[in-house]
Amino acid sequence: MEMSQGLVTVAYIIAGVLFILSLAGLSKQETAKNGNIIGIVGMAIAIVATVLSIELDMEAWIYIVVAVALGALIGIVVAKKVKMTEMPQLIAILNSFVGLAAVLVGFNSFIKIFTHDPVRDVHLNIELIEISLGALIGAITFTGSIVAFGKLHGMIGSKLLSYPFKGAVNAILLIASIVLIALFIIEGSSLNAMIYLSIMTAIALYLGWQMVMSIGGADMPVVISVLNSLSGWAAAATGFMLTNDLLIITGALVGSSGWILSYVMCKGMNRSIVAVIAGGFGDQGASATSDGEVGEHREIFAEDVGEMLKQSRSVIITPGYGMAVAQAQYPIAEMTKKLRDQGIDVRFAIHPVAGRLPGHMNVLLAEAKVPYDIVLEMDEINEDFPETDTVLVIGANDTVNPAAQDDPTGPIAGMPVLEVWKAKNVVVMKRSMGVGYAGVQNPLFFKENSSMCFGDAKTTTEAILHSI
Repeated sequence: MEMSQGLVTVAYIIAGVLFILSLAGLSKQETAKNGNIIGIVGMAIAIVATVLSIELDMEAWIYIVVAVALGALIGIVVAKKVKMTEMPQLIAILNSFVGLAAVLVGFNSFIKIFTHDPVRDVHLNIELIEISLGALIGAITFTGSIVAFGKLHGMIGSKLLSYPFKGAVNAILLIASIVLIALFIIEGSSLNAMIYLSIMTAIALYLGWQMVMSIGGADMPVVISVLNSLSGWAAAATGFMLTNDLLIITGALVGSSGWILSYVMCKGMNRSIVAVIAGGFGDQGASATSDGEVGEHREIFAEDVGEMLKQSRSVIITPGYGMAVAQAQYPIAEMTKKLRDQGIDVRFAIHPVAGRLPGHMNVLLAEAKVPYDIVLEMDEINEDFPETDTVLVIGANDTVNPAAQDDPTGPIAGMPVLEVWKAKNVVVMKRSMGVGYAGVQNPLFFKENSSMCFGDAKTTTEAILHSI
């Protein structure tokens, strides 16, 4: 059964509106679940409309049904098994699929041109521009996302890629890519054009690999967001090649929203997207300060932390990746409830780049049923630390580092941070005195009003909860 073009257009409009509503829903914790459901419904409409928009024989139907069923099965299994701490890896690998699809569709489109099998009634140069841009963006997204997945999963070392004249090499490769795209368009449907396209794609694959290999752990949340944006633009380019209006719209939505999110996160780190992509964050100074302490720390135990919290009128909890690794959000949520039941004002302070992907901490706390109204962003709560009795820092490091304000020559200089040290008491829960992603020591650990509570965040929080 083939759907008329008019019905397909209506279905695409409905799906596009649902995608926009889905993004709006995902922008707030309270509506995120409904946003996901709306997005699922929109995608289901898009798939059905796309399949029914073309005439297919029985063999083609079998291929499509098997492919969709297999993809859905894999998606369900992975989604059920993946841990929240592994969500960044999942996003990275999914981005790589979109990038690879753009490259494959680009080459397939050119092969049709090369074999003189016209696909669309458009000017050849326009089609060649779409193919080359799709392959370029897709290839960068593919290898960049693969490296991001490897780094986040511990399969690739965190050491930053560095070699002499790296910037000059990148400039030459970018210029070469532009020249190859121009030659590809000039050659049209010849064999030389295929050679130019292949060389340009190989350069783009290298650029994507090198870009993420050169980026430090502190910038990984931004990198994931940038790669997500690139996957959207790759999808949009694929939509142009396939003459699929909805794919163009969807890709543009993902690309633009991902880029805006990347900008917001970079602003939260006082860095530019160009600086992040250039890489090297935390490379300077890491070797000099990562092992050296800048004072003497004071250790405190879980039972004492429990007593301190019970005697406080106001408490702010600042979570970081350590909470995610230990899956400590559940005992933290229970501890929060116990303290609030005793009349203590408990709130959470969330830094824009806490964790390994945007909104990581918010999702974990929502999963543990922490009330939305007590989970506040940095700008909303930073001025309240001086009036706070106790701050509990759980597995955070760089996002609460006063060196961002006090050391103008440091790697994180100028980065907006949660000013937890201004509170009456600060308790830092960490496994050790190790440094954060940026590779710099944290003077917070040695301040007079700070205490270190060592151990696994979940185990320690359970002990504090027992004390309370």
